[in-house]
Amino acid sequence: MEALHPDQHLAPHPITPEWVTDAVFYQIFPDRFARSGRVGGLNLQPWGAPPHFQKYMGGDLWGVAEKLDHIASLGVNAIYFCPVFQSAANHRYHTHDYYQVDPMLGGNAALRFLIDEAHARGIRVVLDGVFNHASRGFFQFSDLLEQGEGSAYRDWFHPSGWPLNAYDESKPAHYAAWWGNRALPKFNTDTPAVREFLWDVAEHWIRFGIDGWRLDVPNEIDDDAFWQEFRRRVKAINPEAYIVGEIWGDAHRWLAGDQFDAVMNYHFTRPCLAFFGARTLDHPMNERSGTGRVDPMDAATFGARMTEVTQMYHPDVVRVQLNLLDSHDTARFLTAVGGDASAYHLATIFQMTYVGAPCIYYGDEIGLPGGPDPDCRRAFPWDEREWNMDTLALTRRLTAARHATPALGRGTFEVTHAQGEGLVYARRHERGDAYVGLNTGLRAAHLPFTGVQPGAYRDVLTGRAVHLTGDTPLGVPARGGLVLVPA
Repeated sequence: MEALHPDQHLAPHPITPEWVTDAVFYQIFPDRFARSGRVGGLNLQPWGAPPHFQKYMGGDLWGVAEKLDHIASLGVNAIYFCPVFQSAANHRYHTHDYYQVDPMLGGNAALRFLIDEAHARGIRVVLDGVFNHASRGFFQFSDLLEQGEGSAYRDWFHPSGWPLNAYDESKPAHYAAWWGNRALPKFNTDTPAVREFLWDVAEHWIRFGIDGWRLDVPNEIDDDAFWQEFRRRVKAINPEAYIVGEIWGDAHRWLAGDQFDAVMNYHFTRPCLAFFGARTLDHPMNERSGTGRVDPMDAATFGARMTEVTQMYHPDVVRVQLNLLDSHDTARFLTAVGGDASAYHLATIFQMTYVGAPCIYYGDEIGLPGGPDPDCRRAFPWDEREWNMDTLALTRRLTAARHATPALGRGTFEVTHAQGEGLVYARRHERGDAYVGLNTGLRAAHLPFTGVQPGAYRDVLTGRAVHLTGDTPLGVPARGGLVLVPA
């Protein structure tokens, strides 16, 4: 595992959005979530066909709006969307027009309707900002392809020779592109006009009413001043806007209070795979996936690691970290652990009772499987006969408990027992503590609940009443847990 940065004392004091501390996020890949039928005339795959890199399923934002009741029923109060702007790719990371929602998704009108409907339900909306690179269809790059050295937009990109070869792979591209992918020409963010353009895009959509930005590969704009000004402009419009970066490793550089509020917490993801999936990890699957190879952990190693993760950044950053078990960039957790639903259930219990904002990847709540990209981007199966109802019920119970129990959203994190396959931890809060015991073993086990506040508690998972004394061993079922909140 990657070593953590030793510096725990960051200055200036980060100021992060208060609402994110109480948020449960839901990540949606728009082409695969729900098809409204309002956008016609399209050549689409049948809904539910195997995902393809080039083909479209036809999900749209009108469809998301129609399914907001399902999303709200999960206890979700924030949605993070993969890109929605006009593009010639089903994933829409190939942006053509940063000011237009893709017509296939319903255009700007669909986003306006969706935001209004979501806000009416108390659900925030965060969009994906792809600011490191554009696409071959982006107007300014099209001008460069057409006009060559005479293009008015030559300085917007990184040409290195002529002519540019945007499509002929047998010839040098002669321009910088994301990881050498000619479809994704890299912006020259040293050019003042490019900087102003990207900052204006950020401001435009915050004014439109979105509640934040998830930033795609922001480390590849290797320029603190760019992101400092990005933050200043976004926060000037909405001080509570959430800025979360896709940083897979150490993120101290961006989390000192002057750039991002948080990052996608892959430091959370990998240990969860390693501990809860220790018995069934699909090593070849993970080696091909975004998480890379993951080796099993026991409870002691996991408990120590997650304690480190809670101390990695300033506490006000940790409480708004985006804690995900999987995403559009990785195999789904269920598939990465060999299809073991109990491993996913255990990980979900931990995710919903840990410090930071949990994020559910669409479909995980009903047991949708999926290997590495593109398989992790399957269409949501809206036939409830295909749903894992136990997974759905567990998700709803846990999110309800998180919203109702201050300790689960805002308490400190303290591991009190970590041995073999048993883990016990406390979430301590002035309005009452919560305690969680997890047993990854194949047999029921008695785990020690020590240092507890004596009193009456309720197990979120079963509804059973539990009375705790100062030192209480409790039975925890095989591959199961106890989540004890004040009764």
